[in-house]
Amino acid sequence: MRAGLAALVFAYVLSQFYRAFLAVLAPVLEADLGATKADLAFASGAWFLAFALMQIPVGEALDRIGPRLTAAAALIVGAVGAGLFAAAGSPATLTVAMALIGVGCSPVLMASYFIFARQFSPAVFGTLAGATIGIGSLGNIGASLPLTLAVEAFGWRGTVWALAAVTGLTGLVVAALVRDPARAERGAGGSYLTLLKMPALWPIFAIMVVCYAPAAGLRGLWLGPYFADVHGYSRPEIGVASLWMGLAMVAGSFAYGPLDRWLGTRKWVIFTGNALTLACLAALWLTPATGPVLATAMFVGVGFFGATFPIVIGHGRAFLPPQLTGRGVALINLCGIGSAGVLQVVTGRIHASLALPVDGVTPAAPLTPYIGLFGFYTLFVAAGLLIYLFSRDRTD
Repeated sequence: MRAGLAALVFAYVLSQFYRAFLAVLAPVLEADLGATKADLAFASGAWFLAFALMQIPVGEALDRIGPRLTAAAALIVGAVGAGLFAAAGSPATLTVAMALIGVGCSPVLMASYFIFARQFSPAVFGTLAGATIGIGSLGNIGASLPLTLAVEAFGWRGTVWALAAVTGLTGLVVAALVRDPARAERGAGGSYLTLLKMPALWPIFAIMVVCYAPAAGLRGLWLGPYFADVHGYSRPEIGVASLWMGLAMVAGSFAYGPLDRWLGTRKWVIFTGNALTLACLAALWLTPATGPVLATAMFVGVGFFGATFPIVIGHGRAFLPPQLTGRGVALINLCGIGSAGVLQVVTGRIHASLALPVDGVTPAAPLTPYIGLFGFYTLFVAAGLLIYLFSRDRTD
């Protein structure tokens, strides 16, 4: 089982890579394919939306079929999507390719979480979940300076073709090594509707909607354009800034993992972390003239403090009936990934509208669209935190 879990964790490294690599590829895709920032926002959103929509069938498949075939089959679809991306000749093709890659990545984290929930003590779920995201977030780091260097050496098409091959091979390895845990007793049965009827889950859905989207949006899409447009960064400099934020997301995932056991609370760990994320977003919004070093620090803060995803899953998992484990974790994940996908599209529209000439002639200041983005993210997180105050704390 350890070899199988290692394969799933590596698949999650690829998932983290794919959701973040457009931030670095943005300049070359704009130059080669004529893709606009709105096009890339839509393509990035397609990844998240396809990933999110797959959570419903993924949850069913985990409970009924098991994680091995569910993850392996999806990864093969993802490999096809990566190949289509490498061969793309237009922004529309990029969007389709990103959607297929999103389908491919959709079950890998939940497959790991399903195994943790079934085969390990509930008390260590948060630690294992955090470690998985921490290790998987190395993909975030790979989609920063290393990706920049690979594109410089082999071109973006050659680099993505290699990624397609690695993704397909990973699917085959998952099929060979992962072992499905024993199925749970049917108990009282249930469905997604059963989960939606549980009041304790709704505040957790709310915090999941807001906890991941800002970090995913900034790291996966807006970091590159922001530093290029506002601070004049070159592609290598963008890669370095991406690297710092990626490292922060890795560190945050490991840091949050055991905190619920150490402090005896999940609710207040989650609330405090997201409140600090809110503070970093508000600083970017309310102090727009900040220099690149301080701006990088705020992006790093969003990456570190916003890494509450695994502990939020743990908070929700504590309320789930055993026979609905797969569907439960997938539904919670749907809230986070679906929100990130919708916000990629929404923020793309915000950026496009605020970048229009002020009077039809005078160009908007480069910073103006990003002030709007940061303000939107700030208010979004604040709303989720307010709802989460009504949640029930629970530790195992």
